Amino acid sequence: MTHSIKAQLRFNDIDILGHLNNTVYFSLYDLGKAKYMESIGLRDEDMARPDCVIVDIHCSYFIPVKYGDDIDIVTHCSHIGDKSFTLHQQMVDGEGRVRSECSSVMVYIDRATGLSAPLPEAYRRKIEDFEHL
Repeated sequence: MTHSIKAQLRFNDIDILGHLNNTVYFSLYDLGKAKYMESIGLRDEDMARPDCVIVDIHCSYFIPVKYGDDIDIVTHCSHIGDKSFTLHQQMVDGEGRVRSECSSVMVYIDRATGLSAPLPEAYRRKIEDFEHL
């Protein structure tokens, strides 16, 4: 299963070459991750106290994104481990072309200690149910 949101590109997101600035890609992917987690019930009210953090992230750029392009951020979970899960994301244009893709390893943390901890069964189940794993 996948989750998708429309990207809102702003004029000031564009660099001197007329392309989407590379830092904006990560901001849009972060928004996609947050909306994915929220939609499947993994975000709580206390955003200042996260229960998972990014420990590894990679982004590949295939086709430049320009101001005015119709872009969706598509997110799905590609792997669930004992303490972590991997979110795979793509920026897809209105013609279905993948402009960029991102892979993020998210580690669950114990809020009291700030250290990695096993994914709670309820947390794992929400991902599995959404992804039909």
